[in-house]
Amino acid sequence: MNEPSPTSEARAPEAPEAHPPARPEPSRVVRLLFEGGIGRNMGLVAVLVLLAVVGVVTAPQTFPTASNLLTVLTSASIIGVLTVGVTFVIIGGGIDLSVGKVMALASVWATTVATQSFGALVMIFCALAVGVGAGLINGVLIAYGRIVPFIATLAMLISAQGLAELISGRRSQIVTDPVIAAIASTRILGIPLLVYIFAVVIAVGWVVLNRTTFGRRTFAIGGNPEAARLAGVDVRRHTVLLYVVSGLCCGIAAIMIASLTTTGSSTHGTLYELDAIAAVIIGGTLLTGGRGTLIGSILGVLVFTVITNLFVLNNLAIEVQNIAKGAIIVVAVLIQARARRSSTT
Repeated sequence: MNEPSPTSEARAPEAPEAHPPARPEPSRVVRLLFEGGIGRNMGLVAVLVLLAVVGVVTAPQTFPTASNLLTVLTSASIIGVLTVGVTFVIIGGGIDLSVGKVMALASVWATTVATQSFGALVMIFCALAVGVGAGLINGVLIAYGRIVPFIATLAMLISAQGLAELISGRRSQIVTDPVIAAIASTRILGIPLLVYIFAVVIAVGWVVLNRTTFGRRTFAIGGNPEAARLAGVDVRRHTVLLYVVSGLCCGIAAIMIASLTTTGSSTHGTLYELDAIAAVIIGGTLLTGGRGTLIGSILGVLVFTVITNLFVLNNLAIEVQNIAKGAIIVVAVLIQARARRSSTT
């Protein structure tokens, strides 16, 4: 008998490989709603509608009036401007705890007797310069000094608070310049000028974030800074610019709050940084960076402002208001974590 050659040996048929069932691709509508952020924004709009219903039921004589609506928008405008800058920083993978006290420092510096003697333009320039300068220091410490953003901006918060108290002697400085004082009282078509300033900052921020190379690089750095570096992005320089943008927003907000309160004070902006960060979080921006929407952040500001307005109109304790805000933040973070786990499975 001839022995079979090695090449002609019979082999047992191999079992077909088991492949997991292919997951259906999400539809275009689903991708648009959830990957593009529209779904999250619509959820915040639904929350605003629910809060409006609560306001109409609990305070029917005051909440649904035009004057109260303008009060809400005016209250949201200052924190909203700060939130625009914070959104850029967090999308870029950072954090800025100093925005409230940098705004206070800018308001104090712009309202000293010496500064006011030079007129409104110099006051505005000083406020913007202080904000940009503080942002530049934050950015350099973080990008080139390699200090953790939390620590660097916390140090700036403390330093700005101390410097504001030193300059003002812990006293409120009265705004005597009529041009600055008139900003908050001026209305165009019945809407306060502060709201228009807020809208312009939102529009410019949205265009920069979504329609420019600067915005694309911000998302890239927040998502994966090493990949962005290998793609040719100067990560350190861009990080500095993100904190400069945040500082610029602080300078704008300083002029707004100085006009609204007719004072420059070291007490301005207390805990504003927490409100701004909370608004960014519930607006859908990831704390780890790389994903977020400016419109979502602004809707977050409006949610918190309406909640505050409802508590004031119904004479409820500030402690309960803070508990409600904290609960909203926790729920928003849990939703983010669940969404990230779902996207990676």
